[in-house]
Amino acid sequence: MTTIGVITRGKYGRRLIETLLAKTALDVVHTSVPEQLPGFIDEPEGYLSELALDDAVFRSDIVITYSLHPDLTAAIAQKAGKDGARALIVPGGASKAPLKELEHISEKYGMYIEIEDICCTLSDNPAIYDFSSKLASPVLYIETDNGKVSDVKVIRGAPCGSTWQMAKELIGTKIEDAPARAGLLIQQYPCRAVRGTLGGIHQSAEIHKSAVEKALLSKQKKEE
Repeated sequence: MTTIGVITRGKYGRRLIETLLAKTALDVVHTSVPEQLPGFIDEPEGYLSELALDDAVFRSDIVITYSLHPDLTAAIAQKAGKDGARALIVPGGASKAPLKELEHISEKYGMYIEIEDICCTLSDNPAIYDFSSKLASPVLYIETDNGKVSDVKVIRGAPCGSTWQMAKELIGTKIEDAPARAGLLIQQYPCRAVRGTLGGIHQSAEIHKSAVEKALLSKQKKEE
């Protein structure tokens, strides 16, 4: 069984743990870094060692870190690589991750590293497929009746859990209104994605809107 190690920071990462436990059969271990961190960490590996985090997280098959701090993220990547993790996922985008250093660590340990602004855009790379086949960009199956959505099954959903909430609220929506309503429901969900930019929560909304469109089109083709 694939083990997912999650490193949280304050509220960041908690929803992922909840979704993993509720919606998958994957083994989950987790630990947390302090919510308040220094702006600059002079000796990141020493600082990480002093935090005395649960080492089981770093020995996981896939480590997901919400450290959101370039210095600490690099130290976490280094330890995960040393301890044999096959992949590291870094939410929060490039501004929270030292790209050159992570590239070097990836090459040194043969560990796949993916950096994403939002986790509904994760790739299907084999190193993280056990995770991303279950939690990533949404895949839906939709049933309709009398011109309305009658059922929505989530085949794959966003790691934050927003897809399942959207699916529940979409029942009873007119077919022609469903894609746009799906996007609106995602933006209303208290996701941690950045707001007020072209990406972030707006990108997630567009991804879910597209997933509903694809599911409805697939339904239509089966009925033809």
